[in-house]
Amino acid sequence: MEQHTELSPDVLRSRIRSGEIKFGGNRRLKIYGMLHCSSGKRMKQENRVFFKSEKEAIENKYRPCGHCMKAKYKLWKNKE
Repeated sequence: MEQHTELSPDVLRSRIRSGEIKFGGNRRLKIYGMLHCSSGKRMKQENRVFFKSEKEAIENKYRPCGHCMKAKYKLWKNKE
């Protein structure tokens, strides 16, 4: 997991293009989702984190986004 504020714009773009970063998340709300999610794009930079994989997000106790990952969110919600 990497903080958005710790990455320069060039490094961030490079890691997204190379596939090193595949998911974004909200550090305060503990939610992860797709990089193209409109909900994720609106969050404050200081709350944004990035993950290499969905497994990494889940291991860090993040839940799926209800906007861009509806099916996975419903599965998560039904487990609660």
